[in-house]
Parts: sequence; C-alpha cells; structure tokens
Amino acid sequence: MSRTRSRKKVLPTTVLTAEINALTHDGRGVAYIDNKAVFIDEALPGETVEFLYTDIRKDYAEARVVNIITASPLRVEAQCPHFGVCGGCSFQHVKDEEQIMLKQGLLIEQFKRIGKVTIPEIWVPLTGPHWGYRRKARMGVKYVAKKDRVLVGFRERRHPYLAEIDSCKVMHPRVGTKLLALGELIGSLTIRDKIPQIEVALGDTVCVLAVRVLEPPSAEDLEKMRDFSHHHGISLHLQAKGPDTIMPIPGEPELMPSYALPNYGLEFNFKPAMFTQVNYEINQQMINRVVNEMTLNEHDHVLDLFCGLGNFTLPMATKAGQVTGIEGDQPLVNHAKANAVHNQLSNVEFFAADLSKDLSAYPWAQRTYTKILLDPSRAGASEVLSYFKRWQPELIVYVSCNPSTLARDAGILVNDLGYRLVKAGVMDMFPQTGHVESIALFVKA
Repeated sequence: MSRTRSRKKVLPTTVLTAEINALTHDGRGVAYIDNKAVFIDEALPGETVEFLYTDIRKDYAEARVVNIITASPLRVEAQCPHFGVCGGCSFQHVKDEEQIMLKQGLLIEQFKRIGKVTIPEIWVPLTGPHWGYRRKARMGVKYVAKKDRVLVGFRERRHPYLAEIDSCKVMHPRVGTKLLALGELIGSLTIRDKIPQIEVALGDTVCVLAVRVLEPPSAEDLEKMRDFSHHHGISLHLQAKGPDTIMPIPGEPELMPSYALPNYGLEFNFKPAMFTQVNYEINQQMINRVVNEMTLNEHDHVLDLFCGLGNFTLPMATKAGQVTGIEGDQPLVNHAKANAVHNQLSNVEFFAADLSKDLSAYPWAQRTYTKILLDPSRAGASEVLSYFKRWQPELIVYVSCNPSTLARDAGILVNDLGYRLVKAGVMDMFPQTGHVESIALFVKA
C-alpha cells in the first residue's frame, strides 16, 4: 500500500512590488497580481509596497510587507514591541482616530456588496480609549522546554503557536502588564506543563484569572498561587474541567466580577467564563444609543434576542413596559434572571432557546412585540428573521460583531421582510484590531 507524503509548499523568494487597492475586514491590504487577489499584512490602501508571499492558493494568495515604497498618510509606528508577531492586533500601524473610519468604510461597502442596501444615514462612530481597554480575554499558556519558559498571551499572527510576549497594551494594565510575572509563576509550579489557558475576567473592582489545570496543583503550588494573588491584587481561580468547575484557590474567597451602568442604576454580576463586552466604556455608550433610539415607553413589549446575561435587557426594562430576553445558553439565562432580581426589576423575563432552530413550540414565540433588539454572534441572525412576520415589530435595532453577516441580514430585512434601513454605524469596541462592532436601525416600511 503506497502512501502519499505531504510536501511542504515551496514559495517564491523573489520580492515583488504591488499597489494596494483596498482593505479587508481584518485589516490586510488587497493587491491584484495576475488577476489574483493578494492579501498583504500591514499594507494600507494607496500604498506601494514590496512583499513576499506567505501562502499561495488557487483563488488567492497571502503575503507580508517587506518594505514600504510609498506610505499612506494614515500610517504610524506601532506602539507595541510585539506588533507583527502577536496575532492579537492588526491595526496598530494605523492612526488611532483613523482606524474606526476605515472600519466605517468597510461597513458601508459590505452593506452595498452583500446586502444590496445603501445606508441612508451614518451614525457618528462611538469612540473611547484606544489602549488598556480590554477586560475579558482567553489567554493561551505554554511551557516551552527548549527555552525553559512559560509563555502567556496570544497566538502568533497566521500561526498556531503562542507568541513570545511579556505584556499586552490593549489589555487592561491590571493584567496586561503582568504577563511575564504570570509566566514566571506558572513556570515555578509542578504542573507548569499542565496549564493550557487562563480566562481573564475584570470587573469594575474585582479581577479574576481562571487558570485551567489538567492536573491538580500541589500544596506548594497552591501556596505560590495564593501569594501571587495577594501580592498583585488578582483573584486566581482554578478550572479543572468545564466553565462550571471554576472555583477559588482553597481557602480563598470566591469573588464575582461586576460592572455598573450608572445611567440606569444597574449592576451586573458575572462569572469569569461568561460572555461580557470587553470594552466597558464603549458598552455604556452603546447601551445609551440603543435605548435612546428605541424611544421606549410603558406600552412597549420588547423582545431581546441573543440577550446573554441581560446587558441590553435590563436597561431597556427600566424604560419599557415589558422585556423578554432569549438566549441559547441556559447558565447565562439563569444568571440573567439573577441579575434582574438583584436589580429589583419585575417587568423582565428570560427564556432559553436555540434561535437557529424551530421556535414555533415556545409560548413566547407566539406573541407579538412592538420592538426587537438583536445582538447575535458572528454567524448573524438569518435563521430567526423569518419569525419577524409573526412578531410584527415596528422597530428593530441590530447590534453586530460581524459587518458581513449584519449586511446579509439587513438585505433580508429590507428586501424580503419590508423594513426600511434608517441608520447604521460603527463602534470602536476593539481598537488596534480588525474586529468591527456595528449597529443598525430599521423601521417598518
């Protein structure tokens, strides 16, 4: 029996020159060589660059910049010494204030190309801090025997390996300045090669790092971790299996992070592995925009789809007559209910349901709603949009972390379901990265 041995692809070593015509959603410049799209890391529209191929496929190729011949006026020197190696950021070479404008251009283009919809009015982008904003993350951990070092952080750009970094400038400094210290701590443990990741959960005051452990730490390990927690003001928790196994180090108190929304008199408690927005400043602005644009009153019954732990549900409940939140993750639903009780809100209810499946058996799906909010994952909400004919909302606000699926769903709402797009815009939830957070407002035509 013969075996076909896979061969490593041999790439050209000749440096080529190209003019950059456009920008991808993840911040790569686009050039065309022999009618094939080439996606070039760190290249900007309008630039002439020299590049080397890093991958060549049948329909496209990937490359990296070797030299900038003609630089864009938007270009700056990256502030982080790990930029280009660490895959966490892809926009640091662009002026801070211009990053969000490039993302706005991407949103407009994708609405036209994918949704076949033109945005009538562009919202002024929501902006906030450009550095030190990130409060939630999942960091990789890897003991590298050859270097006798534990790496803590994120994967290399375009590679599965952890990058060798000692700090992160987009992470909140309470954690971002301590990656080296975390690596040294883990390197001193007996289970240093049995820790694959750390879940970061930073609230307004409490910072929890949930350390995934594949084997139980020794008594000496626990003492070292306890000392680290006390010295750095960080609560280290252990995660033996799934998210529900996250517990504090024995003998230490279980601390739960929380964030407040002062404009609404609300406080949200959450467990370390639960989804929350990474940028609290933008989150507050985003909620204000949603609530203001929905013009809620006591006659409104609002449906909040993909509601999570109630980040939008509870603020809307302070203005509307009734709010119903739907979420696919039962632990999040349970926590959302607890947060409603914690904030003494009785006009809100939560149900668990997979919004990509048939919903006809659920009593809440038989009702009508005056207004609907959607905040889905990157996959978008196309499967649930067919129910809008039954629910008959007069107004829809759609919050998205993926402009391409938002554009697709906008096309369905406008071209198939009879809604009119009123406004859309971007929010600077993830500065220095290629992620685009956006929002759109629709009304019944």
